[in-house]
Amino acid sequence: MTSSISSHIKAIANDGDHSSPVPNGYYDHADQDPLSPHSRKGTGVNVTHKKALVPNDDPSYEYRPEGKPYAIALKQYPATVHRQLYTPDANDTLLDPGTARANIAPTRERPEGTTERNWKEEHRNETVLVQHGAYFDRDHDGVIWPRETYLSLRDWGWSIPLTVFATVIIHIALSYGTCPGLLPDPFMRVWLVRIHKANHGSDSQAYDQEGRFRPQQFEEIFTKYDRDGKGGLNKDEIFDYLKGQRLVWDFFGWGATAFEWLCMYLLIWPEDGVLRKEDMRGVFDGSIFYTKAEEHKRRKLEDQRRKDRKRY
Repeated sequence: MTSSISSHIKAIANDGDHSSPVPNGYYDHADQDPLSPHSRKGTGVNVTHKKALVPNDDPSYEYRPEGKPYAIALKQYPATVHRQLYTPDANDTLLDPGTARANIAPTRERPEGTTERNWKEEHRNETVLVQHGAYFDRDHDGVIWPRETYLSLRDWGWSIPLTVFATVIIHIALSYGTCPGLLPDPFMRVWLVRIHKANHGSDSQAYDQEGRFRPQQFEEIFTKYDRDGKGGLNKDEIFDYLKGQRLVWDFFGWGATAFEWLCMYLLIWPEDGVLRKEDMRGVFDGSIFYTKAEEHKRRKLEDQRRKDRKRY
């Protein structure tokens, strides 16, 4: 009876995962040998960083981080094994990953967050979620009008139909939660000072409820869903992420998260189909928005110069 229940639990807990029964970088309880060191290459943390687990006294049931007294995965529940936690070691460059950061978005590779364009100093008085939205506030008054969102998206080179669609969805989703009164804003504006009130579920939870950035949750996007350790997510892994992060009956959260990842993919548009960790980090703090706008502006200027040369 117990055996059949365990088998049933294992079958449903797999949740569509196609990875090995013991996660990469873990010790298998059968032979106590670590798996291939190349299997977690570039897992969003570091090429050489292995989250090796050693079994406890009863290795059939628990996996523990090396040198730690607690379990973080149970073999009877494969979802806890396949979706690995980010477990920093003593020499980790990312200090206190479980502590949310108010104004920077650090990772293991970028413990200081974004440093280009004097970003850290210029945005030191803004939460990371506000930084994410500030790109769309073109007149810097703390209020984002639909027209500002439209123009900001067009600066990335998006088509008019796509831009109109995205603008409508963004302002319908965010306006009421951020407006100062009880009644909806007739102009569908978004107030940055209350942007944290538009937070939703069924996503990575890398923003906390006050708009701070959670390094631990961001790292776990990759430790849980980057199957082969390439340092990013491909389309199949993105779908696994969307499925794995869903909360029951959270229809708004499901749709909002899917929409956000679609926009992120369209913005970055990776040639190899893999959304890289650093690019995604730039989305969370908004720094990549300016980079993409500058890239599109340069392309337009180059195209115009080529047309002018052909004309003359």
